[in-house]
Amino acid sequence: MNEDTRYEAVRSRDGRFDGEFFFAVETTGIYCRPSCPAVTPKRHNVRYFTTAAAAQGAGFRACRRCRPDAVPGSAEWNVRADAVGRAMRLIGDGVIDREGVAGLAARLGYSARQVQRQLTAELGAGPVALARAQRAHTARVLLQTTDLPVTRIAFAAGFASVRQFNDTIRTVYAATPSELRAAAPRTRHRRTAAPTAGIPLRLAHRGPYQAGPVFDLLQREAVPGVEEVRGTPGDRTYRRTLRLPYGTGIVAVDERPGGPRAGSGAHPGGWLEARLHLTDPRDLTTAVQRLRRLFDLDADPYAVDERLGADPRLAPLVAARPGLRSPGAADPDEAALRALLSPPAAEELVRRCGKALDAPCGTLTHLFPEPAALAGAEPEGTLGALAAALADGVVRLDPGADREEAHRALLALPGLDATTVAAIRTRALGDPDVAPPGVPASDRWAPWRSYAVQHLLTAGDSRTS
Repeated sequence: MNEDTRYEAVRSRDGRFDGEFFFAVETTGIYCRPSCPAVTPKRHNVRYFTTAAAAQGAGFRACRRCRPDAVPGSAEWNVRADAVGRAMRLIGDGVIDREGVAGLAARLGYSARQVQRQLTAELGAGPVALARAQRAHTARVLLQTTDLPVTRIAFAAGFASVRQFNDTIRTVYAATPSELRAAAPRTRHRRTAAPTAGIPLRLAHRGPYQAGPVFDLLQREAVPGVEEVRGTPGDRTYRRTLRLPYGTGIVAVDERPGGPRAGSGAHPGGWLEARLHLTDPRDLTTAVQRLRRLFDLDADPYAVDERLGADPRLAPLVAARPGLRSPGAADPDEAALRALLSPPAAEELVRRCGKALDAPCGTLTHLFPEPAALAGAEPEGTLGALAAALADGVVRLDPGADREEAHRALLALPGLDATTVAAIRTRALGDPDVAPPGVPASDRWAPWRSYAVQHLLTAGDSRTS
């Protein structure tokens, strides 16, 4: 996009570009999402930024009206397999808060200086600034949806000190933490207990979202003890347990979408309502990002549908289901192991090897077994080989994994065929451009072949099986 198309997006309040870029107004010192409903600024007063962190680094504060920190993530980071794309996925997962810039660089196979240089050159902000913007958003959510003490929120959001937390909130939101909390409307979402009672979330997406096929898939695959889907089509709730860096979690996500419907105005997109129960609030950022990958909420349905809709075979399918998603995984290792198991077999492994929750919630009683536990319990066969490779780091499926390298490592394991590896790559690695062997996938579908396969599967096309 050039400045002409960006300004046109701002002038028309085009929500398709929310999260793809941000604009700032020099006369007000505020940065916004493209769909901000405020009066359109004069063109010569507008500056554009790839990330919120870059806008903050240039001295602009977040708009209180359009909340630019709550936009969907850029779909570009799902598509790109280079160091910058991998770094953005890792930063979103909270790696810098847990391992620092050195840990991020080590996972990417670069020096910290190289990572700093690449991110700053392309995004206008280095890894620390990008993580700082993410911490500020996490802190705002906790301030406005829980009654946790401010000091505890500072450390839960990933800040190293209360002073750093206070300075960042003032810089980003032009308010103290107490003022930010007081400005939140007192609604039924506000809690009077710790986040273990549940943090209400709105998981934003851009454009139309076909929730039905996603929930159909989750319902078919649900492993009792770890997952469940309740309700009737169109009004279902998906619940599952989460293994997180600092503790565990239980999440509930509603199928019924929130927000304006596509075509209802200048703000296409909406959100999925969710409630997140955490044993440690420091896991909030990581849990949210993993849910976003599971439900494929950062996708760009406009780009996907435009490309696939141009193909005569797919055009009627795209017209019937605009915004169809390609679901990912809340836990990549779990998704890879489950690719080898039927739901009943997975349920049996959960009972035998899964860790029981300290505080079960209804039918949700266990975490899915870790690879190391399965490697010990199932030392033979393909499942054991995959579990051992995941436990030993021979196969890496984390958000920053090199997809081609992981593909080769998976194919090298005994018993894993190309079709299963393609399924793992699609779900565990969130690769948007995968076609299983034997599927007549046109090169014209790239880089969205995973979505093309989803269309064929949802339509019941026998050529995908």
